[in-house]
Amino acid sequence: MAGPKDLDPSSSPRALLGAELRHAREKAGLSQEELGARLFVSGSFIGQLEAATRRMQPEYALLLDDALGTGDFFQRNCGAAAKSRYPERFAEAAEAEALATAIRQYAPMLIPGLLQTPAYARAVNRAFAPTAPEETIDEWVEGRMERTRLLDDPTKPMLWVVLDEAALRRETGGRAVMAEALHHVADLARRSRVIVQVLPFSAGAHTAMEGYLRLMDFKDAPPLVYVEGVRTGRLEDDPATVTQLRLTFELLAASALSPEKSLALIEALAQDYAHEELP
Repeated sequence: MAGPKDLDPSSSPRALLGAELRHAREKAGLSQEELGARLFVSGSFIGQLEAATRRMQPEYALLLDDALGTGDFFQRNCGAAAKSRYPERFAEAAEAEALATAIRQYAPMLIPGLLQTPAYARAVNRAFAPTAPEETIDEWVEGRMERTRLLDDPTKPMLWVVLDEAALRRETGGRAVMAEALHHVADLARRSRVIVQVLPFSAGAHTAMEGYLRLMDFKDAPPLVYVEGVRTGRLEDDPATVTQLRLTFELLAASALSPEKSLALIEALAQDYAHEELP
């Protein structure tokens, strides 16, 4: 009997790879937990591979082929499923983001990618890579703007962002860029497309002073959390870690201004930036 064919990289290879994994697992008569035990991972990790919220790494592809008797199918195809236009540290989180039903995010120092304007994204990327060629910056900005198209759907995903006041007051790209960026955030909030709260300086010390976090929920897979530092980022699926960081987000939201007061502050700062730009 002929083995499965290679996946077509043009047709959502990671989703196809996940579907093939589910088919092979069920054909072998294994539950997600049983297959996970053979790979020394959790059943929820297998579920995330099948739902395409996690990327299949080569070392797991080798073990899956061995456990499921699929020859070298997963080894041959995990490379196509791993291709991404995003930096390696962020690629898996960006791809999972596109499948999420709900995203809760704390941004300590800058407006997060899903809420950015092109000019703001360009200023951020140029600051991250001051010597990068202009065409590289163009590519990065295009990729970030592609991510914002998630918000074209009027209801999904549910997006709830807690912005530190520092992100609003750090002048990024100049005052005109900041005015446009904050007006954009305010517009999304006024259209009820995103829940935005501002964590004011007056809140003092808080539970996420160490940095950025993003919680993602999915319809058919366990939740994930992405945490990020300088030039680093990692995706976590450990249930205890996810539960702890969900509480962290809830405490941040409890310490932040209400959505109404947050919107008023964002719009006031946007006006300040715009008026001070005038001659």
